[in-house]
Amino acid sequence: MHSIYLDNNATTPVHPVVLEQMLPYFNERFGNASSKLHRFGWQADEAVQIAREQIATSIGSSTQEIVFTSGATESINLAIKGVAQAYQNKGKHIVALSTEHKAVLDTLEFLGSFGFEIELVPVNRDGLPDLNYLSNIVRNDTILVCAMLANNETGVILPIKEIAQIVHSKNSLLLCDATQACGKIPVNVDELGADLLALSAHKFNGPKGIGALYVRRKKPRVTLLPQLHGGQHESGLRSGTLNVPGIVGLGAAAKLFLTNPNNFSEHCLPLRNELEKSLSNAGCKITAQTLERLPNTVHVLLPGIKADRLIAIVPNLAFSTGSACSSALAAPSHVTLAMGFTEAESYTSIRLSLGIFNTKEEIKQAESTIIAAWEKLRS
Repeated sequence: MHSIYLDNNATTPVHPVVLEQMLPYFNERFGNASSKLHRFGWQADEAVQIAREQIATSIGSSTQEIVFTSGATESINLAIKGVAQAYQNKGKHIVALSTEHKAVLDTLEFLGSFGFEIELVPVNRDGLPDLNYLSNIVRNDTILVCAMLANNETGVILPIKEIAQIVHSKNSLLLCDATQACGKIPVNVDELGADLLALSAHKFNGPKGIGALYVRRKKPRVTLLPQLHGGQHESGLRSGTLNVPGIVGLGAAAKLFLTNPNNFSEHCLPLRNELEKSLSNAGCKITAQTLERLPNTVHVLLPGIKADRLIAIVPNLAFSTGSACSSALAAPSHVTLAMGFTEAESYTSIRLSLGIFNTKEEIKQAESTIIAAWEKLRS
């Protein structure tokens, strides 16, 4: 059996079209985009502006609202810390969903050590937030609410529009972590009501090490204090020589999605449904199966075993027990615990995340392998 990759929420292979467009900017067009006095710099700058337009178009923003970063983690840090410093005269109260990515939660914990008041919104067994609770805790001195568009472990799509209405009713700002959503489902910042939005190329067949932060310029105009200094790049919000090949790759990946926005869902959803049907019939428990979810993500409980034991005996299958950023930790997933799972239940859960290069044959092989291994471990 050849190796089958089902961990696309951790990272994805670079699409050949994306790689082809990136390659010239490693050697032939290697210029610094900030070098304005010769054609090498002009070529690089033009490529950056084209990519900026592609990314802006993909999320319904203007090009001036796109700030390039090294990835979603940096985007989130810039957004949260930048808002905290810029708006602390209004207040020091920040709210987040309890199932946010560690990039959000760890950054908020850091700010808590500097006197910021952090509150987390509970979620139900399906991972949906208590909107009444959110409405009651957002205050006039709340400066920011953090809510992801799609959960990276369960694939559940969150009610961002409703959250935005609550947030804006108190004149607060909304940061939407759209890292798992961009390139998989349509994302539009105005429709969502996001004031800040983070994304990362490697989640949708672009390169690692490049991402972007959307920063709203009108109604309201969001102010951030930069976290990196030394050159006034990216309108002064993110200093540092631009990663031109990466930016080109991010733009190309965004354009690929725009060319056929239904392609990802049309490819992955039938495969996901087939996988879930087989696992359910075998007695596995699919998390939030009736809810709106990403078309590629299956979060499943395998009663009676610990998931890490199953992973150990199926080395040709690549999948995870939770977020890639937390996979080295021995503790159970904070997401499943926040959803009300017991520790024992959390240790039985795995995440299978499909991509555009997975085939029906691979899914058939994967489901039979997982079921056989599960049954073997239970016997």
